[in-house]
Amino acid sequence: MPSARNMELIEKVQALESEIKAYVLGDLQQLEAFRLEFLSKKGKVNGLMKEMKNIPPDKRREFGQVINRLKESVEVKYKTNKEQLEAKALENHNIDLDLTLPSIPNLGGSIHPLTLMRNRIIEIFERIGFNLSEGPEVEDDWHNFTALNFPPNHPAREMQDTFFIEKDPDIALRTHTSSVQIRTMENQEPPIRTLSPGRVYRNEAISARSHCFFHQVEGLYVAENVSFVDLKQTLYYFAREMFGKDIKIRFRPSYFPFTEPSAEMDIYQGLETEADYRLTKGTGWLEILGCGMVDPNVLANCSIDPKKYSGFAFGMGIERMALLKYGVEDLRMFSENDIRFLRQFKQF
Repeated sequence: MPSARNMELIEKVQALESEIKAYVLGDLQQLEAFRLEFLSKKGKVNGLMKEMKNIPPDKRREFGQVINRLKESVEVKYKTNKEQLEAKALENHNIDLDLTLPSIPNLGGSIHPLTLMRNRIIEIFERIGFNLSEGPEVEDDWHNFTALNFPPNHPAREMQDTFFIEKDPDIALRTHTSSVQIRTMENQEPPIRTLSPGRVYRNEAISARSHCFFHQVEGLYVAENVSFVDLKQTLYYFAREMFGKDIKIRFRPSYFPFTEPSAEMDIYQGLETEADYRLTKGTGWLEILGCGMVDPNVLANCSIDPKKYSGFAFGMGIERMALLKYGVEDLRMFSENDIRFLRQFKQF
């Protein structure tokens, strides 16, 4: 004979079946109340399932099937009435349409200004034979510093405030894409003519003129009998294609550990506006890139014979180029994702 506990559970199932059949579902509000009372996590059907632990093991399968059938019947009633009530609500919902109103414009996106500038730089150099090379943003000390003529404890390392990986001081976020040039020279025989675009990181205060991350494009040309004249003519070509044929250009001596001799290239921005005066610090000239002849030590570090081959390298910030080209005054605008700012570049 069934135990008293079993009989009590059977009576609960029967009572619940009667309650479910009698439940009136006249509108969507009543439907939601029905779902909460019977089908929710704390509903009555789940409450019955929790009582299964009190059933003798040999009877659990039988009672489990009864409760599952009950749950299925509840779900069928809920789903059927939901479809009917939603269809009825849609029929009764009259919408007044004014067909004379203008449609909502379909606002398409635009290419990010840094991507526009990156593509423009690459396009110019691809015309004269440069290809693309890429490398990791997390670099080891050899490729980021030592192979580029930054020996350990060299004061030139202080020129770049570096984000080091805490668990391994020999691993850091790259401070320039020159590390990609080292990897290229290690794995490719001259002649080499390549561009290395990418994001770099330096531990600097964020302001209108600097950021802790930014984007660079660096170029490298290694072959026999490469001279500084080749470097200058390459960069003259780039500047005139980017800023126009009437642009004034000058080279100033500079210092970089991985090039010798080294130079910085300036363009004449002028002093026509207050923004020009601030940007050029009252001189009218603005530095746009650094360059120089690849140091023989760097070639030797990459197993390239410096007596047979020579080369030049240059590097520029994509943000700096975009500031000049598009007349943006604050570097932070490029990374703040302000849709009002980004929409201005749909014309380009």
